Amino acid sequence: MSNVASRKSMLSVARRRLDETGRIFRDAGPRIRSIPSGGWIGAIREALGMSVQDFADRLGVTRATAAKLEANERRRTIQLDSLQRAADALGCDLIYALVPREPLQDMVTERRMAVLKSMRRRTQQNMRLEAQEVDDPQQEEHLLAQAELLVPDRLLWRKEK
Repeated sequence: MSNVASRKSMLSVARRRLDETGRIFRDAGPRIRSIPSGGWIGAIREALGMSVQDFADRLGVTRATAAKLEANERRRTIQLDSLQRAADALGCDLIYALVPREPLQDMVTERRMAVLKSMRRRTQQNMRLEAQEVDDPQQEEHLLAQAELLVPDRLLWRKEK
């Protein structure tokens, strides 16, 4: 297997794995995306019956620092390492994820087709100017079949010039 084919295969496997994880998160919907009004730290701390001082003691910080940590989460300015320490102090796991709104493979296919169509429009314009335009009734099928070969992943997200 060539190096290019091997890389394509690895990307395909990675996309499939990420798509499966994304599907699980998307299916869970609003249940996992809604943040308690006081933030996760405050909600879990209070549900455990833990005072801010007890939380601070578990973190090894002052009460003011613990309160600031909760405030930072509410404002969405908390750092991930701080959120991880808070999760540990509360006996929780931190789950951090970017969940694609649609499957990654669909995004790549749509983008690949858009890039290919853009390339094709430029070529057609030149062919039209030279009176060499070709009329192919099966163009869309042909484009879909050729898109992966003609538009490599590394070119998908570049800005057009």
